Amino acid sequence: AFLGPPEVNISSCLNCINVTIKLPASHLRQNEKLLSLIDIYQDLDYAITLKTLDGEHKRPREKTTEEVFSTVIEELYPNRNYCVSVMVTASLNKNSIPSAWKCITADSVAQKDYHAVAIAGAVCFSLMLAGAVKCIHAGGFILQNKLLPHTLV
Repeated sequence: AFLGPPEVNISSCLNCINVTIKLPASHLRQNEKLLSLIDIYQDLDYAITLKTLDGEHKRPREKTTEEVFSTVIEELYPNRNYCVSVMVTASLNKNSIPSAWKCITADSVAQKDYHAVAIAGAVCFSLMLAGAVKCIHAGGFILQNKLLPHTLV
């Protein structure tokens, strides 16, 4: 029997990718209940392959005892595209089908934050400018409505 493919979802974080993995379903039943792979094998190994412009990088195998779990791939370059594929194996079953590739750009969240800060800064600046103009106008420095009496001229 083949294990897989697992269900994989990815999201970007600052110089990293958050990978959420859901183990593939098993087809074994016990007393009409569908068993999970954890019920059958207790723990499973998973390996993440990271694909970048310069090739594929297999990460070290890790163990899981959970049906759904997350892991973070850190120390990535910002604004670069990364693709992730996950393969699940068991100690007694090395036959597995890897997940489909999922791709994302690292660090896109930080860019959105940067745009929000830039817009907030522009709004604050224009409000301060408007306030300053209002004060100057109220102080009578610009757009003087009353002409000076002829005697003072």
